[in-house]
Amino acid sequence: MIKKITINNFKHFLFPFEKQSYALEGEDLLLEYIFTGQNQGFYIDVGAHHPKRFSNTFLFYQKGWHGINIDATPKSMNLFKKIRPRDINLETAISDKKERLDFYIFNEPALNTFDHKKAEEYERKKDYFIEKIIKMKTQTLEKILDEYLKNQKIDFLTIDVEGFDFKVLKSLNLKKYQPKIILIESSDQDIEKALNSSIAEYLKKFNYSFYLKTFNTLFFKNNFL
Repeated sequence: MIKKITINNFKHFLFPFEKQSYALEGEDLLLEYIFTGQNQGFYIDVGAHHPKRFSNTFLFYQKGWHGINIDATPKSMNLFKKIRPRDINLETAISDKKERLDFYIFNEPALNTFDHKKAEEYERKKDYFIEKIIKMKTQTLEKILDEYLKNQKIDFLTIDVEGFDFKVLKSLNLKKYQPKIILIESSDQDIEKALNSSIAEYLKKFNYSFYLKTFNTLFFKNNFL
């Protein structure tokens, strides 16, 4: 029997070892290696942005995993509900306390931020500008997990919220909720600075150690899991 040639199997013939990454810097492929052979799992994605684009979690959704996606951008969850209905998709703002903050919405949604300094930095770059600023109420990540998790183990937590990452991290009770792996965006490209950063020092208190690094993302591993 002659096998029908399609675009997909022709591409596989030409590039048999090629792997698809949806993440900005290949973080999902590193995670795939860490969780080799695990067909089911649970993730939390804060600053999820888009169900596929720049996503650290979509590769795992395709494998049968599920989790919680969180983003503050208005209407951001419409696509998530269509493309990733198996997930819990929440349109809400996260910080280390309840407050009302300015949310800077850019012409490039991946840059949306609560961080005023970050917003000014992005505006100085060519082609990027603020479309509008809106007030938003924040809540803690712990409160969300208390509401939605029922004895669910967390395989990995990924945080990418453009300058507010440490606040999001501190909003989670790491004695109660203990992801095996934590990914967090960091502006410290130098590995020595990253190892001695406020984030690294904070996570050491909860038995997490530095594990991997891409250009902008730090990976930490729970030493007891």
